[in-house]
Amino acid sequence: MDVLFYHLTESTLEEALPPLVEKSLERGWRVGIQTGSEERRDVLDGRLWTFRDEAFLPHGTDREPHAAEQPVLLTTTEANPNGAVIRFLVDGAAPGALEGYERAVFLFDGHDTAQLEAARAHWKAMKAAGHAVTYWQQGPDRRWQKKA
Repeated sequence: MDVLFYHLTESTLEEALPPLVEKSLERGWRVGIQTGSEERRDVLDGRLWTFRDEAFLPHGTDREPHAAEQPVLLTTTEANPNGAVIRFLVDGAAPGALEGYERAVFLFDGHDTAQLEAARAHWKAMKAAGHAVTYWQQGPDRRWQKKA
């Protein structure tokens, strides 16, 4: 499995996540987004509806009925009811078992010490588990640059 680490330095999660989810949907992937809390799940829920005036991302949350039918599911748990093939882990969410996914993506705030430490620990664990890990950091232009 490919595991990507996205180090946010120039934009917020709310700005960076929607385009990544959009690209995943364009590839035909079902998406899971695991947050560290219900409050963050609900903030991102609102953001995915309004991130651009001319577009929205079809999605639901794990607190609503029909979670299994959602192309994008926001959750606070490790469950994968919508059969996602890509899992985004945000706000320090712990990954749990990632079997069944083609890709896992850790997005972390470079200005948050706790998230940096968690990302380092997850990097070591993913590498030790034999996953193909890559590290991406935002440049001053907010574009992703592969660093490792």
